Amino acid sequence: MIRTAISDRRSELLAYAAILAVAAILRLGNLATRGMWDADQGHDMLVLRALVLDGRIPLLGPPTSIGDFHHGVLYYVLLAPAAAVSHADPLVVTTWIALGGVAAVAVTGWLARSIAGPVAGLIAALILAVSSSAVEESIFIWNPNLIALTSSIALATAWRAWTSGRARWWLVAGAAAVATMHCHVLGTILTPVVGGLLVADLRRRRRQGDGRGAAAVRRATLGWLTLALLSYVPLAIHELGSDASELRAAAAFLVGGGGPAGIALPARIPIVGLRVLGWPLAGLITAAPVATILVAALVAGLTVWRGWLPPGRPVVAGAGRATADPERVAVRWLGLGLAWTIVALAVGASSLATVVIGLPNDHYHAFADPMVVVLVAVGLAALIRGAASAPSTPDAGRRPLLAAAAAAIVMALAGWNLAIQPPARAADGGWSAAMDAAHRVAVASGGGPLVLASLPAFKTDEALRMPLEDQGVAVVPAGDTELPSGGPPAARAILCDQLFREAIGADCGGPAEDAWLASPAAGPLARSSAAAAAAPALVLSDRFEAAPGRWISVYRQQP
Repeated sequence: MIRTAISDRRSELLAYAAILAVAAILRLGNLATRGMWDADQGHDMLVLRALVLDGRIPLLGPPTSIGDFHHGVLYYVLLAPAAAVSHADPLVVTTWIALGGVAAVAVTGWLARSIAGPVAGLIAALILAVSSSAVEESIFIWNPNLIALTSSIALATAWRAWTSGRARWWLVAGAAAVATMHCHVLGTILTPVVGGLLVADLRRRRRQGDGRGAAAVRRATLGWLTLALLSYVPLAIHELGSDASELRAAAAFLVGGGGPAGIALPARIPIVGLRVLGWPLAGLITAAPVATILVAALVAGLTVWRGWLPPGRPVVAGAGRATADPERVAVRWLGLGLAWTIVALAVGASSLATVVIGLPNDHYHAFADPMVVVLVAVGLAALIRGAASAPSTPDAGRRPLLAAAAAAIVMALAGWNLAIQPPARAADGGWSAAMDAAHRVAVASGGGPLVLASLPAFKTDEALRMPLEDQGVAVVPAGDTELPSGGPPAARAILCDQLFREAIGADCGGPAEDAWLASPAAGPLARSSAAAAAAPALVLSDRFEAAPGRWISVYRQQP
């Protein structure tokens, strides 16, 4: 029997190793071209570059797209090791994120295994390993792309604290929940999910008369709160010097109902629900609406079956009090956590009710991915387990069919996601194309100082600024449209994104750029108005489409 157990354990470890290898292969290939590169990526790398090369410590995280405030600065801290060892190489930072995606596969498998055994763990790990959405989250630089790992750690260690009785796991869960909050402000929604189980643990210990255990949980809770407060010290420093601009902007956003909503709340809830439940299993709802509905029904059905429908399997506690089956408790916890997540996102992120083609998908709900995957894995594992251990009952003949159906579902989910993996080359060509575009701009500018501008104005020029600076081009600081007099001939590069044609008011590729140059917004290119008036007019040196719909125009002053 001991040999059998060792053999089974070895087989399980080999299976996990194979799954993690698949996860790594799907995430680590062609990172120079596979992950998109735009203003968000340029911004994050410029901040990391300033942090690790110049010692400029950021006080705020990346700007949000849902309000005039920022995410948490801990996001940059998490990426700093990769930036530091590589001198801010975007490929190394992206590799770091991809490895985080592989780690999320392992942690999610661990969570499912601790709830429902080895089969559930392997199913959960396999589903997340091949999930096209999870792979997409791992191959480019963006702050929501880390929350699958941080949230899986928070959930897995919270469940470990519940089942092991060791309160120190709550401190780990709390730290991971804080990291999730920093990576995206909507990650705050995960905190009540983890905190709810902590409160239940505290109440359970009190009922059992475990005063020492309850005190340990309270200390862990205090440690959690301390870590959270310490993590926002940079924000507090910024607020003291900016008249609380972040807090005022966040408050205005919340008072405004989470931004303008084109769809009423009762209609948003099912749409957001489909996105949350379908994203890690079927991809973006607009790309596969039928598949999204099917997998959402699968998640809901398995959750209700394992969490609420009879029969439940009572376990007799040492004090003679019957307690619920741990698997049932976990399913209810995660199921209610998903329900809370859907409602909270529908209220706090109305933008999730719509999808803007051409922009990064708003997978701000990715912190819920481990919950979705684990619930499916636990339910499918129960079908397989029931067939293997079913006694002679009237329905015993049907159980092998259910097990076969469970296996078929696993294969269907894996096959679907393998068929819709992100392409080997992103639509914009990724970092490699950005470097090529920067080299072409540097040549067209003639080697002199370069002023960057972006159309529309609310989109920054950092998608080009970062690769230009990486190649040593002298780029004028953002916001400064003037150049020192007496220097080499000036040049200007204008980025124009056709996706925002309505906001710009003209088409990119000539009309929009020429109209902007003729407007007062372009500003002078010399320090004195006299020098600006005497300077030769700018003439077009080069114009090209660096990526579909993204034009770059380079203008030079004739010497």
